[in-house]
Amino acid sequence: MKIERMDTLEARAARHAALSDPSRLRIVDLLTLGDLSPSEIRTALGMPGNLVAHHLNVLEAAGMVARSRSEADKRRSYVHLIDTALQGLTPGRVERASRVVFVCTANSARSQLAAALWSTRSSIPAASGGTHPADRIDPGAIATADRHALDLSDESPRALETVLTGSDFVVTVCDNAHEELGVNAHLHWSIPDPVRVGTDDAFDTAYDELERRITELAPRLAAT
Repeated sequence: MKIERMDTLEARAARHAALSDPSRLRIVDLLTLGDLSPSEIRTALGMPGNLVAHHLNVLEAAGMVARSRSEADKRRSYVHLIDTALQGLTPGRVERASRVVFVCTANSARSQLAAALWSTRSSIPAASGGTHPADRIDPGAIATADRHALDLSDESPRALETVLTGSDFVVTVCDNAHEELGVNAHLHWSIPDPVRVGTDDAFDTAYDELERRITELAPRLAAT
């Protein structure tokens, strides 16, 4: 499994290297829209044929393009983008989890909103807890959930030790909790505490950042 991951990583690196040249990046951009002959690429880029051939060879070696003979003029070929050419060019790390637990200090705003948001993006269960839980969910968090039509749990804030199990995937969403837990968290999202500011804008900013990060994480977290 480790060897397979390394092979995948090296293949991704080779594609990134192939696209490091602006001309090759432009060729790939063109090929995302349709197939082109080398002469058409030469015209589009205003580049000598031998240089186009070099760039195509590099892209072909990286497994990004292929060539096929024209069914009309057999002397002519067309270059097309392989369907997996762009696969893995964005970060591709995948984790596994049976449950996601979002953690902040008070468990009164960010972690509560994160757990509720997660349930709208993934079938993996979610919970939340606090390293030093407050007496209640902050009214600003409740109002934020209402503004965004988010179903926020009616539960009171809970202490992390009453929530956490050894198999949970832990995401800290505040710096204090992260620095208190240290390596015991799988991921950390440094999101400013909206309770300290208390405005709708502060809560909406925290909500938007949580939504962005959860939307990115959800498809990369597989259920165990």
